[in-house]
Amino acid sequence: ITVGGKQLAVFAGPCAIESQEQFTTVSKAVKASGANILRGGAFKPRSSPYSFQGLEGDGLKIMYNSGQELNMPICTEVLDTRDVELVAKYADIMQIGARNMQNFKLLREVGKCDKPILLKRGIRTYETATRNTFDISAIPVSKELSHLPIIADPSHATGTYKYVPAIAKGAIAAGADGLMIEVHNCPEKAASDGAQSLTPEKFDKLMKELDPIAKAVNKILL
Repeated sequence: ITVGGKQLAVFAGPCAIESQEQFTTVSKAVKASGANILRGGAFKPRSSPYSFQGLEGDGLKIMYNSGQELNMPICTEVLDTRDVELVAKYADIMQIGARNMQNFKLLREVGKCDKPILLKRGIRTYETATRNTFDISAIPVSKELSHLPIIADPSHATGTYKYVPAIAKGAIAAGADGLMIEVHNCPEKAASDGAQSLTPEKFDKLMKELDPIAKAVNKILL
């Protein structure tokens, strides 16, 4: 998969890996709808220490199994310098979350790996209607300032599944090189971030709606 070319990169999967059955079910569904990279959380940074923290090493193995079965690259977050070697063993793309944007030891450590890094940024404003503020103007600005591809994450930006389609469409129209979308087969029972997750059916519908927008900006989606 080339990220940053004519073909749009679509990272899709659940916020957290909960079991092999759950991840396999979602992975097969998103691939059938046109996603080309699997995403999922094995190590979960949570605001509460009592919340689900992820399956960690077992989660990485689950992701790896699905990636091998479906012939799809996988992307997952690394939280700690001590886990970089382990995550790099299983993941094709390592994600640095917005909370670690200034964790310079971690940034230096992943920079030593021969792996692409998905570096997330997040901004907060006084707006309370959405989880975060999706800064669509950052897409053309970042593309002017950098040679690196830009991936939009409407799921974490809005925090609500209802707003994901509109923001995804706007991001592609603004020049994003791809999307990261959370998909869960049963969002109401998700271990984390169910409110912002699309069902496989909603994801499939969105991909079909995104296709003409991609073509309009000279990109390929499906």
